[in-house]
Amino acid sequence: MYLRTLLIIVLLAALVLFAAVNWNAFTTPTTLSVIFTTVEAPLGLILLAVIGAFTVLFLIYLVYWQSSALLESRRHSRETQNLKEIAEHAEASRFSELRLLLEQERREMVAQSGESKSAILTRLDEIERELRATIEQSSNTLAAYIGEVDDRMERAKSGKN
Repeated sequence: MYLRTLLIIVLLAALVLFAAVNWNAFTTPTTLSVIFTTVEAPLGLILLAVIGAFTVLFLIYLVYWQSSALLESRRHSRETQNLKEIAEHAEASRFSELRLLLEQERREMVAQSGESKSAILTRLDEIERELRATIEQSSNTLAAYIGEVDDRMERAKSGKN
């Protein structure tokens, strides 16, 4: 971009220098035909004015084009920013939904764990009662056997004596 600008400035400076060096030729009146009539006017000055008018029109067009491009760029920037905010909001929404889902799953697991724990404790209490009953029965049976053996030994002793 800098090279093009420099080239345009050099060309305009060359044109101004050319006009300054040949100013007498530019201002010399000439007979000009304007289709219906003839006029005495300096042809070089008229052509220089036309070139100046075209240059001004070109500069106006260039400013219009750059300003419209800048406005379009700003519009795209705003649109991109809006889309970015929408995407961030959607992402935050997904994260909050995920957090809620994980929290709900955790609560369900805690509830299931509590239910399992109470079921296991109930079953352990039941097994403990059965074990105690079995131990008590075994103890009673063993005591009965020991008592019977003791009675037999005493009878055997009393029969020998």
